Amino acid sequence: MSTLVIDTIQGKTTAGSINVRGEGSNNTNLQQGLIKVWINLNGTGTIATRDSLNISGTTDNGTGDYTINISSAMGNTSYALATNGKQEDTNNFESSGLLTAARLVSSSSYRQGCRQSHYETNSSRDFVITDSVVLGDLA
Repeated sequence: MSTLVIDTIQGKTTAGSINVRGEGSNNTNLQQGLIKVWINLNGTGTIATRDSLNISGTTDNGTGDYTINISSAMGNTSYALATNGKQEDTNNFESSGLLTAARLVSSSSYRQGCRQSHYETNSSRDFVITDSVVLGDLA
């Protein structure tokens, strides 16, 4: 078995574009397939980042409402964002998502909201675990 040890991979035709053979005969673009931002956040009490990539800081805007600041900005506001969350109470359905009033994103931040949905109750809650990932083009 051989080991390849390198510091930089550069496309032959276009330096910033590398195609990788995917499943079957399909190709995928390496840069497009990479997660550009991710965070695992404790949103209770004084919020704290457990681990992250490309995050410059967070802001607690109130119950279940967090701003995530991106270190190296995205190229536009059309990036894909996936969120997840878990409140400590295991008897209720929890959801974490992008605060959708006018899609609260910029190239350098986004706001993530956490809500508890249980029968007639549908209210914002601080979550013990809230995480998100961003895919798209960096600036």
